[in-house]
Amino acid sequence: MTTSAHVVGHLTPGIGLMVLGFWHLFNHIKLHLQNPISYVSSPWFSTSKIKYLELYIIMLETSISMSIEVFFASEWHQLFHPNEAYPSNNLHNYEHSIILTTFFVYAGFAIILDILKPKARYALTQSLLALAFVQVLFLIHFHAADHVGIEGQYHSLFEITLVVSLATILLGIRYPRSFIISFIRSTCFIYQGFWFAFTGFMLWTPSMVPKGCSLYPEGGRQMVRCNGDEDLSRAKSLANIQFSWGLIAVTIIVVSFYLILNKLHTKKIEYSKLSSETLMFEEDSDDVETPKK
Repeated sequence: MTTSAHVVGHLTPGIGLMVLGFWHLFNHIKLHLQNPISYVSSPWFSTSKIKYLELYIIMLETSISMSIEVFFASEWHQLFHPNEAYPSNNLHNYEHSIILTTFFVYAGFAIILDILKPKARYALTQSLLALAFVQVLFLIHFHAADHVGIEGQYHSLFEITLVVSLATILLGIRYPRSFIISFIRSTCFIYQGFWFAFTGFMLWTPSMVPKGCSLYPEGGRQMVRCNGDEDLSRAKSLANIQFSWGLIAVTIIVVSFYLILNKLHTKKIEYSKLSSETLMFEEDSDDVETPKK
């Protein structure tokens, strides 16, 4: 797999996850501002024109990505020859496709559960989403590509965001009325998308590879290898700093986003009250000024 393919493979799902995170964050904030007392979290959100648009997009994107992983990025034809050993350098492509399949199953059953409306549909939908993140965490941790060195550091940091997301999803089943849990979960989606895309740029863009490290072909892939322990230690420390600064930046963005929406909502309420009071005043004035016959 070429370096550009690695970058695109991280950039596309990364941007998609960031968009999904902002979409969820916007809707959770909107729901909470409108109904702070009766607020109930939702695992997905409908649109005014197409109810299941979010879930359709997830199914479409995962289908396209699965096709690329299975039929274009690997030697898929060998699956149909039981006497031939499947190339080990393509196993990571099938691991990726398994992750994508899990999210496809989540989106599909989310639609079915909403249509049939069983009593446990909320908990089941959240459980399916949690299962998808368990699958990602499991396959990222025990990846066939053996993430070692600086690549392993970037993916270990990514695992932290997966654990937090999984925890908020499970907590959301127990506490569906907690806005802060939904807020943290949406923020995690945003940061996961950012870090996943950022990892692709930092590890497979030659000019961005840390000093003392280089890209080398290994097992049919491009791998980052450092010249010595000192260079590796420096590259890992740099990854930790990037992760920390990225977390600060995303925190500033999401809190500012909340404050902006809160301000707009407050102005809308004040305008509505002012309009109502003005209308009542005009009606009262009309009653007083109406001459008696």
